[in-house]
Amino acid sequence: MIQSTSASDAPSVAPRRQATTTAHGSLQGSGLSRRQATLAVVVCWLLVVFDGYDLIVFGTVQTSLLEDTGWGLDNASLGLMGSMAFVGMMIGALLAGRMADSWGRRRTILACAVTFSIFTILCAFAPSAWVFGVFRLLAGIGLGGLVPSANAMVAELVPERWRSSIATLMMSGVPIGGSLAALIGIPLIPSLGWQSMFLVAVLALVIVVPMGLAYLPETLPSEAADRERPGASPATGGAAKAGGFSLLLRDPFLLASIMFALATLATLFAWYGLGTWLPRAMEAQGYDLGSALTFSLSLNVGAVLGSIVTAWAGDRFGAVRSGVIAAALAGVALLGLLLSPPVWLVYVILMVAGVGTHGTQCLIIAAVANHYPGHLRGTALGWALGVGRLGAVTAPLVAGFLLNGGFGAGSIFVAFGVAALVAAVLLVVIIAQGNGGRGIGSHQATAS
Repeated sequence: MIQSTSASDAPSVAPRRQATTTAHGSLQGSGLSRRQATLAVVVCWLLVVFDGYDLIVFGTVQTSLLEDTGWGLDNASLGLMGSMAFVGMMIGALLAGRMADSWGRRRTILACAVTFSIFTILCAFAPSAWVFGVFRLLAGIGLGGLVPSANAMVAELVPERWRSSIATLMMSGVPIGGSLAALIGIPLIPSLGWQSMFLVAVLALVIVVPMGLAYLPETLPSEAADRERPGASPATGGAAKAGGFSLLLRDPFLLASIMFALATLATLFAWYGLGTWLPRAMEAQGYDLGSALTFSLSLNVGAVLGSIVTAWAGDRFGAVRSGVIAAALAGVALLGLLLSPPVWLVYVILMVAGVGTHGTQCLIIAAVANHYPGHLRGTALGWALGVGRLGAVTAPLVAGFLLNGGFGAGSIFVAFGVAALVAAVLLVVIIAQGNGGRGIGSHQATAS
């Protein structure tokens, strides 16, 4: 077992210096101090916050797009427009994961951050529905590439024993960003209009991106890192060079790669579907926009709590086992909304749904980060999140057609609740095949 060098024991040097990675994924020989590594993780987290903000921001402006733009939208076309960002996210996740493994995390993260910032800002100036949809698609490419790239970098900056916890806490940025969107939308939309919600992305462009330029370290492309790693063999180097999706889809990774991707698809169907359509669904049930946004806030507060709870549970019981429980709780909670509970209980149910849906996704990301060797980690995260974005793409479409077809908000909760239960079943399959225990990273030791 190769021991990783403690970042706090290394001399401090400029954070852009190239580094190699150990078998455990922590930076070795990078010269990064603990402070520099922490700053890099914080920058990645802040960028993930904007990913979460983008999830909820479309939900907050749906009514305004229907009533104030003159674009002639209905629920079905609104759902199609909502899916455009998720199509982009799917493309971005599939491309950027491999890019991050090929030519460095830092370049990929910064490119994705600049892309989503610029095109989100441009959404505020869209003259028509189709232009707005194109801008959302292009912003989604940046957003989709950001999460796997940022998580791959963070996995290399922390020791293996902290990797699951940090990966899970990193993803707390998603519901925190969503909570900010709901909170900001309550006063901002009535006073400044829906366009102002997209101009918030200026903050990412002028504050967080410069922070990334200053504090994100550069890592060598993974195949070079694997070749220079202590104890690397020619066979290992060859595996790293082959890299890419071909290695993910053959033994010993084939079954886990498929199950992780499908579980991500089901989870993101539920999570992004709720994030996009919950305010509109609550308005359809008679609540005003302010109340509908507070329901969305409850969902995201639950997701923040879920990030903390699942970080502990993943380390204590294993990421996949904990994911089964989280997904099952979310499914049961959402189906419980069909019983027309009192308002206070609706808030509780939505918090539980937030814990379960987002918490499951956090645990899947942590499991994937631990399951694959360094030269495949970014690609594996991109694969799982890229395929998973199919769920995010289809969720707004399904919800829009259900509402437009007169099936009511209850049909949305059934669709998303069943999806969460399906995710639980898929994770059980991983456990049944011996890949879901606390030693989820066992393949990592052998494959790397």
